[in-house]
Amino acid sequence: MEGEEELLWKSEPQRESIVSVSLARAITSLLTSRPKKLHDSIHRLSSHSRSHTSLASLEDSLWFFLSFVTDSRTNNSSLDEVLLPVIDNALKSKHGDQAMILLSWLFQDELLFQPVAEALASIVSRKHVHDRYLLLGWCLLLRNLVEFENSAHQSMFGGIRGRYGDLLKILSTCLPDLAGIVSKGSTLQDGFELPSRLGVSAADCFLSLSGALTKVAESKKSKLNTRAKDQEITFVQSPTIDKKVNLESKSLLMSKIERDYTLWHHLDDIICLVQRLLSWSKKSRFLHAKGLGQVLKWLEEIKDHYGSFQHEAALKTDSNVLKTGDLLLSSCWKHYSMLLHLEDKKFSQHYKELLNQYMSGIQHYMDNHTGGGYTDNNDGGLETRKFFLNCLCLLLGRLDSKRFESMVSEFGMNISCILVPQLNCTDEDVIVGVVSIFKAIILRPDYSQEDALTDNRQANSVIPFLLHLLDEQDGTAKAVVMLIAEYCSMSEGDQCLMEVLKRLASGNISQRRNAMDVISEVLHISSKSQNLMPSSAWQDMANKLLERLGDEETKIREQASKLLPMIDPPLYLPALVGLVYSPDESQSSASDAIIGVLKHHNQRIEIIFLLLDCLSNMSKSLDLTQSTGDKGSKLDADQVLKLVPVWSKSVQDWNLLIGPLVDKMFGDPSNATIVKFLSYISENLANVADLVLHHVLLHVKEQKKIDESFLSRWEQRTYTCDEFEEMQQSLFEHLCPLLIIKILPLKTFNDLNSSIMYGHLSQNIIQDAGSRDTDIDYDCIAAFLLNRAFCEFEFEEVRKLSAELCGRIHPQVLLPFVCSLLERAVDSKNVLKIKACLFSICTSLMVRGWESLSHPSMYSIRKMIETVLLWPCLNADSVSKAQHGCIDCLALMICAELQAKESINNSIPDTVRALGKKGIIDVCFPEYKHECMILLGS
Repeated sequence: MEGEEELLWKSEPQRESIVSVSLARAITSLLTSRPKKLHDSIHRLSSHSRSHTSLASLEDSLWFFLSFVTDSRTNNSSLDEVLLPVIDNALKSKHGDQAMILLSWLFQDELLFQPVAEALASIVSRKHVHDRYLLLGWCLLLRNLVEFENSAHQSMFGGIRGRYGDLLKILSTCLPDLAGIVSKGSTLQDGFELPSRLGVSAADCFLSLSGALTKVAESKKSKLNTRAKDQEITFVQSPTIDKKVNLESKSLLMSKIERDYTLWHHLDDIICLVQRLLSWSKKSRFLHAKGLGQVLKWLEEIKDHYGSFQHEAALKTDSNVLKTGDLLLSSCWKHYSMLLHLEDKKFSQHYKELLNQYMSGIQHYMDNHTGGGYTDNNDGGLETRKFFLNCLCLLLGRLDSKRFESMVSEFGMNISCILVPQLNCTDEDVIVGVVSIFKAIILRPDYSQEDALTDNRQANSVIPFLLHLLDEQDGTAKAVVMLIAEYCSMSEGDQCLMEVLKRLASGNISQRRNAMDVISEVLHISSKSQNLMPSSAWQDMANKLLERLGDEETKIREQASKLLPMIDPPLYLPALVGLVYSPDESQSSASDAIIGVLKHHNQRIEIIFLLLDCLSNMSKSLDLTQSTGDKGSKLDADQVLKLVPVWSKSVQDWNLLIGPLVDKMFGDPSNATIVKFLSYISENLANVADLVLHHVLLHVKEQKKIDESFLSRWEQRTYTCDEFEEMQQSLFEHLCPLLIIKILPLKTFNDLNSSIMYGHLSQNIIQDAGSRDTDIDYDCIAAFLLNRAFCEFEFEEVRKLSAELCGRIHPQVLLPFVCSLLERAVDSKNVLKIKACLFSICTSLMVRGWESLSHPSMYSIRKMIETVLLWPCLNADSVSKAQHGCIDCLALMICAELQAKESINNSIPDTVRALGKKGIIDVCFPEYKHECMILLGS
């Protein structure tokens, strides 16, 4: 700061004259002398004229100093050469007493007082507005002048004391300048506004000056009302409610004072100051910031209420009302200004006295304005209690950690006894103030969690008192819900939470409702906080919420179902699934809770797995039938799985879920619950079908093929118990990919350009269907299905399901391949492959109708069917079964033709169209007319 410590009176270079040099020497001599020596020199200075300008003694310097100021006044010249060094001294000196002594001496001269005081007040507005060093010194000097009685040398300031009222009147014009400095006195750090050194000084100067204005009014008012000796605030009028006011005494008071420097004229500056103080307090002074917020709200209210009379007052039509507003502002600001100081060395000496005063004020108005009870029936008393609560918030919010702990230890119970009844108040501002104070005592938000909870004796003394308020459903209970919830979420122990949970099982509905509200807030706070509650606390909350799903109160059941999803599902999901099958009221609530759980955790695949495992385990359990009393009953998994579509609509990224879901299916292929689950989300799977089929192919390629020996032992049942389990597992593994594919809708097979579905199979088959080998690699889904359907060694169940799914394959791929395969099978009389081909063709006709029937390969297929129908057979042999398949296929061809009749009239020959159903059979298959007509229902 050495660069800033240049003499301020040199900041504007001027031509140095003998007078200027002499003045500089005189002022330096005076400002560097000891205060007592300077004061004595002033006392000894005689008033007779001096003819010389020697500066050999302080008296000479004083004489020259005085002469310069007098000449400047006479000539109406600038006093900057005098005032700038004085301001500089106020900044550099520890107390600035030399500057104060000189100004006090000048103020004793009636002719010099006003020009010197006005020059000092206006120096910032006239020049040097960008000199932060000057501004800082100016703020300090003004505050020293206003608070001269705090100085150890106050006895030397007779000139200031004698003209203090007039001095305040002049200095009050500085309030707008001070407010402007405050508004620009912030720095930004970690998203919070913090005050600069200049901002702090300007704010404190503003508070001291505006507070002094209220004391002038108070000192004059006290002469009129000696009975108010012990009562700091005699009345506080509500700004928002019209009511009768004792205007006679107030008007008398205002007429006695008649201040031209009324505080009301600076209300906008006061509001600006409070806004800035509020911003500065948000980071580390929680309770103080709450108080500032309430003060700001009150200031804006009285501005809106009384400001409407300002124009009428200017016209002298309603001056008394405006004076009432000014008196109200002065009465309250006297205390607020004292509590808002950022730097106040005397605060620690009298904060306990103020604390007692404010608590006594609350109690006084409770006793005298509510008839001994706690119901608000007097707005004046309510507004006054709000004022005292604001003062308490500001006072307690200023204390550092050690003083706060000491204060709570000494006054904690008294504060609780006085504040708890205030929670019955219906006024929101009263509730905010009381809850903020309790929050500061219990939670210590200004400190780290570790520091705040190290010594929780204060909380232990207050929490039981607050828990008792949860026993009734009233405004008091609502006010403490958040406070108790915050404490529970931060506390390392769970004693408070256990007390709340006990109330969830209470027979008192009010206790249950309040306890549920506390749990709700605990969960919401915990979801946004990094503070971790003990796992046992989470489990206890989950258990109690499960119990409340069966509560007789509908609202509590609904609330429990909405809160459970906020807890980690593994703690309660198995029990919750069980409640879905309960016969009482909890069934519906449990279903709602499951939907909430799935939606809340819609991207956590492990929660879906947990649900599926719960259903699978329950279906395997023998306890279910015993608990329901119906030994023949089975678990209806659909009762839970039908809730799944609601969850599926909330999933935003299926790509993260498909892989694990397919893996889960292949990991437990015999689990029917998983298959049912997938069927409920088939439409969602269709939207990402390529991804589903990709994962299916990956697993299929890893499966082992079965050989002739394996299949022979399975069909002939010549296996051991261990081999049976292995073979059964193999069967499920081969069925697993087919079941997943079956869940997908038909549209999944429509895109011939899909590489995952058809690869290069479509082009190869279309170009050379007749000569293609039927053994196909698993390079696409269609190839996989065809291979499984027509493989020589495969489980019968797998072959049938594969053949059925082959019917979904696009006709341009399926029919050329099947036509070629059927031709070879007919030639070799391979009945097994003939039946597989017919099954695929039948399915294709059923799902695709005319699209399959109109394919060119269908004519050849029909000819081969005619050949098979002409084979001799016995009733029960394999040929007979194949012929029944042929008849089914013919019947489906007829149905497909009839269903498409309206849409394809132009593509069917007239002779065929004229024949109708019977004509087709007569022409194409006259020898099997009887069987076909039976199948067609004719």
